Amino acid sequence: MHTILDVKDLTKNFYKNKQLFTAVNHISFQLRQGECLGLVGESGCGKSTTVKMLTHLLKPDSGEILLEGTEIQHLKGKALKKLYTEIQMVFQIPQDSFDPRRTLGDSIMESMRNHNVSRKEAQNRLGQLLQQVELPPELADRYPNQVSGGQCQRAAMARALAVNPKILICDEATSALDVTVQAQIIELLKRLQQEMDLSILLISHDLALVQHLCDRVLVMYQGNIVEQGTPDRVINAPENDYTKMLIEAAMLGQ
Repeated sequence: MHTILDVKDLTKNFYKNKQLFTAVNHISFQLRQGECLGLVGESGCGKSTTVKMLTHLLKPDSGEILLEGTEIQHLKGKALKKLYTEIQMVFQIPQDSFDPRRTLGDSIMESMRNHNVSRKEAQNRLGQLLQQVELPPELADRYPNQVSGGQCQRAAMARALAVNPKILICDEATSALDVTVQAQIIELLKRLQQEMDLSILLISHDLALVQHLCDRVLVMYQGNIVEQGTPDRVINAPENDYTKMLIEAAMLGQ
């Protein structure tokens, strides 16, 4: 299993009330081909800042981000456009990520059309994608506000998969859904990961979800990765005090 994403000594600082604030503090980790890697921690721990740097929305202050050995921080033009086919995101609130004036089918096809796929080919692939995420073909003609949250999240997954990415980043992708729908989306993610040999970076605060879906987990606290390992090891035998507190809080919330 080779390394597809290699993050080395990544740092991001901000100024907050004229004080220097370190959001991400010299973190390093690897994502392997076909692996699901969980990144957990409370709000404000640095998860979102990390994701924004991985997806070229924020520039790191120092460190390296290597995608299959190529540094991605300074990409421009065609090389940057290619990056967006290789790393795709699924967001927490799927309705917010779609244009409300366009049908779901149009939005999914636009993802392909932006990368030079012909309209006919995009139309053909649309049907395959909807089937892949277990949506009926008639949903292509509906608008985001005409479908359920779970259906909209499946459409968002179809749009992300339309360009055949190597890495799928799921940013709290199930937390806005009810428990039954969450379980369905999790099973769908597991199936897609296996069928497509996808590498998934799962951002979550839900330890039960991470334990069920992930091969490894990173625990983040105040911009640092404070613990990492298999979910079973981290959850059943935590070594870091913050991890212990996180697990105790999760158990109290059950």
